[in-house]
Amino acid sequence: MRAPVPRLEVAGIDSLILRLFDSIDEGNMPWLLAASQRLHESFGAALIDLVPSYTTLLLHYDIQRIGAPQARELIAQAFADLQPASRSGGGCHHLPTWYDRSVGPELPLLARRSGLGEAELIRRHSGHEYQVFALGFAPGFAFMGLVEEALATPRLSTPRKRIAPGSVGIAERQTAVYPVVSPGGWNLLGRCPSKLFDRAIEGYSLLQPGDRVRFEPIDHAEFIRLGGDDSPLETSP
Repeated sequence: MRAPVPRLEVAGIDSLILRLFDSIDEGNMPWLLAASQRLHESFGAALIDLVPSYTTLLLHYDIQRIGAPQARELIAQAFADLQPASRSGGGCHHLPTWYDRSVGPELPLLARRSGLGEAELIRRHSGHEYQVFALGFAPGFAFMGLVEEALATPRLSTPRKRIAPGSVGIAERQTAVYPVVSPGGWNLLGRCPSKLFDRAIEGYSLLQPGDRVRFEPIDHAEFIRLGGDDSPLETSP
């Protein structure tokens, strides 16, 4: 694959969106990580923030240090002879997950839609290694993918007002864990006892773009032993 040529879009007086790809693909991330590293090196102290997503990088720079023309020059330099980063560059996380209807009310729905049955759906969801593409929506909320097409399903037509921390869900071909209490419309399959948002760790989020994640099925007793909250959700949004 040839190195992507970023298309620059103005996001503000001191911000640019670098659009590298047009579609979501697991092969995008090595290029996004490599570009992030180069941009950090090129901008140095003039870089305020760099936010990766599925297909873009949002670059925020200090206009008191450099102007827009120089920022574009530094971007061009960063992408000169760019090579993809190693896929093993991020960390690998194993998230214990209790798959159960009481905390994953859409488990039977997704099993029926896929025609797989609940046990096979759980096996397939937990049998794949997912890539963290981006953080957003809520502190520590990691958008991961890609879920195999047989498990993909649209968001709920009416979001729930309250989702419990640790809830594991699917939306289209994405999967995620709700790190904090929040509203949400993802299809819930179970619950994870791991703490994903923590002010005591660097970056506050256990998961970072470029990391890889596997969900490991556990039973109820192990879930409780690990500090999980088994309070059931309402079955309707």
